[in-house]
Amino acid sequence: MSESLSSLALDLNSTTPRSPRSTLGGFVVLGRTLDKCRAVLAGTAGEYHFDCPLDNLFLDFTGITADEFKEKVTSGLDDTEFCAWISERTTHLAKIEIIKWNNELRYKRISEMPDELQEFLEGYIPEFLPAEKVVYYWFDVYDIEEGRI
Repeated sequence: MSESLSSLALDLNSTTPRSPRSTLGGFVVLGRTLDKCRAVLAGTAGEYHFDCPLDNLFLDFTGITADEFKEKVTSGLDDTEFCAWISERTTHLAKIEIIKWNNELRYKRISEMPDELQEFLEGYIPEFLPAEKVVYYWFDVYDIEEGRI
């Protein structure tokens, strides 16, 4: 592992990755995916996983494979450099496509998710989130659990 990657990797045993709502390089989810990938490579991911269903939404939308993403992260690029690479890899996407994709994810309600995810979250939310917190959108689950809202 390069020294630059080591310095960029968060210790997800003691902190959390960025919110899925955070925008990096024009994309929601990207910052979180990058944080988790760096931590996995550094051995500091804790309970977090790279190449999970959320990460795959970004990867599938952009046409980047998990292996390509991970290989690029291994090179130790900082956020700005990584975003430049993402920009090169996503020239096939029109700005409005990205905006619509971002908004679809930002405002996705649990009732709009596939049945198996609705069923999973039906048990997950009461087990892991404080009872007084209300989940309006899917990303609320992450932000409540990680103490951002």
